[in-house]
Amino acid sequence: MQDQVLLIVVSGACSCCGRLRILWFRNVYRIVKESAVLTLKIPRQIGLPLAVAVTALSLMACHKPVEKKEDVRPVRVMVVSSGGVEHSAEFSGEVKPRIESRLGFRVPGKILARKVDVGTQVKRGQVLLQLDPVDLQLAQSQARAGLTAAESNRDLAKAEKARFQELYNNKFVSKAILDAKDTAFQAAQANVEQLQAALKGQGNQASYTTLVSDVDGVVTALDAEVGQVVAAGTPVVRVAQASEKEVQIGLPEDRVDVFRAISDVQVRLWADPKNLMSGKIREISPVADPATRTYSARISLPQAGAQVKWGMTAYVSFVGKSQGGVIKLPLSALFQEKNITSVWVVDKDVVQLIPVKVAGVSGNDLLIASGLQAGQKVVTAGVHVLKPGQKVKILENEGDLAAATAGAASAGAAK
Repeated sequence: MQDQVLLIVVSGACSCCGRLRILWFRNVYRIVKESAVLTLKIPRQIGLPLAVAVTALSLMACHKPVEKKEDVRPVRVMVVSSGGVEHSAEFSGEVKPRIESRLGFRVPGKILARKVDVGTQVKRGQVLLQLDPVDLQLAQSQARAGLTAAESNRDLAKAEKARFQELYNNKFVSKAILDAKDTAFQAAQANVEQLQAALKGQGNQASYTTLVSDVDGVVTALDAEVGQVVAAGTPVVRVAQASEKEVQIGLPEDRVDVFRAISDVQVRLWADPKNLMSGKIREISPVADPATRTYSARISLPQAGAQVKWGMTAYVSFVGKSQGGVIKLPLSALFQEKNITSVWVVDKDVVQLIPVKVAGVSGNDLLIASGLQAGQKVVTAGVHVLKPGQKVKILENEGDLAAATAGAASAGAAK
């Protein structure tokens, strides 16, 4: 009874070739065939070699060549087209006067009085500040006294010239003496003229102790107070002309030329966002600000009313469209390798890597300067799993892409 240890069970067949499958566990063999179960008792000496041989034959029979499947990747594409690029941007700025004068005294001195405050409406010729005039008035008096002395010397020289002229006519003096008296008179007259100009200059200096506004405007700042000693030319007050207002903004250095060509400019105030005003670029600084590295731009507001006050926060919107010939692509279409920027182009369901040159950005899109032509199909999703010459399947919508992604994930999990 101990020699009979082989158990043969026939209950199924191999899915590849239909032959029997033999399983070994301990001292029992199982031979499986569809819809039948057989139990055979064979001596141990015969059963063991027989089971090994049958197992080897079944394994050889089940080997089947694996068919090689071509890897076809699902991708999403877009057909590129060339056209104009719409540029739109908004910058915040501050309302400022177009002309703001920094006024100062033309002579040094101590401030004696201040006649205005910040925000004061001033008229042309109105007094703003005054200096102590005592020293300049003394200098003016000194010049006047010198002029009086010079006029006396001139009158004396004139009288002597007249007397010597009569003596010369009577042949009592020579011509040389008469010429000397005439020269003395001319020198005295020149000295009088010199001192007259000096007196006038001193009079002007004395009048410069009073600082007056030379335009109609508003006082926007005071940089000095009563009792302060200021040098000639030091700004002490700022007066802005109320005729024109504008907004000062900063433009990024990579888009200065783009905004320079835009004529459609809209301005709105933070305090009144529903009120849109048309603006115009008046000037753009040729030099970047050393602190912000932006280019200062002035937007004039010809329609600004009384509600637009200096110092208010304003938003400037630019809307414009460039000329045609520019291709736009989403950022997901870009493929970069070894510092070379490229895109995948689909031609007859096969992808090729095409180098391109990026000209700039417009919102979330790239502007392509060269490398592509209108009508080409460019891959916009799945660019990092492709290789040159690979076949692809173009997906029509987002649902196809999601299904393909889920299928690829399940296939990877099965492996």
